[in-house]
Amino acid sequence: MRKEDFAIDSYVHVVKRGTRGLPIVRDDADRFRFLLMLAHFNDDFASTNWHRDLYDANVHHSFERPPHWPEQERLVNIVAFCLVENHFHLVLQEYVEGGVARFMQRLGTGMAMKFNERYGEKGSLFQGSYRSKTILDDRYFRYVTTYVQFKNALDMYPGGQKKARDNFDHAYEWACSYQYSSLGDYTGLFGRPIIDIEFFASLFTPREYRGFCKDFLLGRHTDDEITRAHQSGFFE
Repeated sequence: MRKEDFAIDSYVHVVKRGTRGLPIVRDDADRFRFLLMLAHFNDDFASTNWHRDLYDANVHHSFERPPHWPEQERLVNIVAFCLVENHFHLVLQEYVEGGVARFMQRLGTGMAMKFNERYGEKGSLFQGSYRSKTILDDRYFRYVTTYVQFKNALDMYPGGQKKARDNFDHAYEWACSYQYSSLGDYTGLFGRPIIDIEFFASLFTPREYRGFCKDFLLGRHTDDEITRAHQSGFFE
C-alpha cells in the first residue's frame, strides 16, 4: 500500500485492486452499481440504506437522487474513472479536507458489502487499501487521465491494446462507448452526473484529445516522471 500526502485542490491518481487479482465485479448489474456509488457516495450525506432509497424512489436505473435526500455536498471532484474486471482507477481532486480518504472508504466498503451480500461470499474483496499518487503538473495530468479512461479501458477491448494499435479509429470509438469509463462523458456520448469536466476540458478540444490518445497508444509520450511511474509498478 502506498498513499502520498496532498492538500485541498490536489489531483490524485487512485487505484484499488481485487484481492489475489480476483474479480471485483461479475456482471453488468455489479458494474452499474459501481457507477451509482461513484455518483451517490461522493457526498457528505450518507444514507443508512442508499440502495433501498433508490428503489423506493424508483430511481435505481438512473442517477437521480431520491427527493428526500439533502442537496449533494461533494467530498471530491471525480475527474476520470475506469472499471475493469479486477480493479478500478480514479483521478480525484481533493475538494474538502480528508475528502479522498472518506470517499474511498465509503466506496470500498460499499462495494465489498454488496458483493458479499449478492454472492454469499465472506472476507476481503480488495487487496488492502487503495494506492495513490499525487499529480504535480499539467503534463502528468494529461498522461494519467488518458491512461485511466482510454488505455485502461482497452484491457476490455476485443484483442486488447495490440489490436487497438492496428485499428486506432475503431478502438477509440469503442473506448468512447465503454460505459464503465469516463471517456464517453468527455466526448459527449454520455451525460452522467459523475465527473467534473471543467479542468480537463480546458486542456483539450475533443479533436486534440483524440490525437493525444493516438500518440499515447503508439508510445509517443515519454518523460522522466512517466518512466518512473511505470518502473514503480503503479500503472500495472
